[in-house]
Amino acid sequence: MDAAVTDTSFGHFENAEQIAFWNGAGGERWVARRAELDAMLAPVQEALLARAAIAPGERVLDVGCGCGATVIAAAEKVGAGGSVLGLDVSAAMLTAAHALAPSDAPVSFVQGDAMVHHFKAASADVVISRLGVMYFANPVRAVLNIRNALRSEGRVVFACWGELRDNPWALEPLQAAYDHVPKLPGLAPHAPDDFAFGASEWVDKVMTEAGLRRVRLERCEVSLDLGGGAGVDGAVQTALAIGPAGRALAGQPPEQVEAATAAVKKVLARYAKGPGVTMPAAFWIATAVDP
Repeated sequence: MDAAVTDTSFGHFENAEQIAFWNGAGGERWVARRAELDAMLAPVQEALLARAAIAPGERVLDVGCGCGATVIAAAEKVGAGGSVLGLDVSAAMLTAAHALAPSDAPVSFVQGDAMVHHFKAASADVVISRLGVMYFANPVRAVLNIRNALRSEGRVVFACWGELRDNPWALEPLQAAYDHVPKLPGLAPHAPDDFAFGASEWVDKVMTEAGLRRVRLERCEVSLDLGGGAGVDGAVQTALAIGPAGRALAGQPPEQVEAATAAVKKVLARYAKGPGVTMPAAFWIATAVDP
């Protein structure tokens, strides 16, 4: 099956802000640094695919597939007898994914909101997601809807960030930026955000209330290289492309952005070693089975 992006009418009104963000600045920043971010997140992807244990011939659904790295990696595992469907809300990221996917890979892409997308029933053996499940206004409803795509005894395996306090790669640039720009508005508990699934108890509650069984969470601690081979300057670009620091700088006066960026660079320089800038990170691998 050739890779293809399908344009659909999609989106629940409660997810409108996230859909707008990922079709605007958020998606644009990821696309601009796709190669660097995929390299940075390689340890997350490796852990995710190891736990997913995708077999030849299986049908895979990748929720929040972004620029397609996990779709392509999964396609290598399923081979010609399997298939991988990547779903995301971001048109720009899906366009990048389509361009990246080999023409003969058994993959397809669709623009859609997993909370309300009409999945073909029992069309997937396994659902995976690399950091793409934390942005739903109603995560229980989203997981319930995703379950429609799973066959009986199908598997769900996703990676999500741990608590912000356990992720210095995101926390320290944000704290440095706050010396020069106003703090971001406080979020309601578990509101859509990079770290909305940080508490293991919440992840377990969401998956259990959505009817999944044999829910397991594994904490993973890794070092992420924000530099992308470009040292501290590359790390600054990464820190402002993803995570909360970039959102804190959005819309601020140029002089404040300049000062905050310099402060972020100073913090990241402490972690520099050659072209690499490695910082601690923590994430969960969640696994479950559809009854």
